[in-house]
Amino acid sequence: MATEEPQKVEIESPAVPAPAPEKVDSLPKVVEEKPVPPPVEDSKALAVVEKTPDSAEKKAPKESYDRDVALADLEKEKKLSFIKAWEESEKSKVENKTQKQLAAVNAWENTQKAKIEAKLKKIEEDLDKKKAAYAEQMKNKTAMVHKAADEKRAMVVAKRGEDLLKAEEMAAKHRATGYVPKKILGCFGG
Repeated sequence: MATEEPQKVEIESPAVPAPAPEKVDSLPKVVEEKPVPPPVEDSKALAVVEKTPDSAEKKAPKESYDRDVALADLEKEKKLSFIKAWEESEKSKVENKTQKQLAAVNAWENTQKAKIEAKLKKIEEDLDKKKAAYAEQMKNKTAMVHKAADEKRAMVVAKRGEDLLKAEEMAAKHRATGYVPKKILGCFGG
């Protein structure tokens, strides 16, 4: 046994597992155990353990804690992703509902505008008909006034002719009788 390398021997200590591989967030950690070399035959029956740094002893309890934390973080991320997906779904539902309602409002507005424009067009047509009817009535009245004026002119001309004829007859009578009228002129009467 002279060729064996010096090893550090601890009394009554169980084998300590080696540190775990690098931390992976998506998968739980698996702890690999190294095989323990067979104990050295000594009279005291001591176990032989390879020298490991002190940090390995401190990490052993933390490995399960780190795994639990990683699993909790994974579960938390999963919940957050479901919440985010739900939120996006709700937002899209709200947007779709809003778009549908806006389309309904626009359709209602267009329908109301069309009704108003149709009513305005009908009123304009009615006004145009009334305007044409009133214009026709005014033309008829104008024609009646013109006809009445022509009749009055004809009466005035006829009366003038009658008055002239009457004056000529009176003058002829006065000439025949030699009687001088008392009123020479109607405006200078005396």
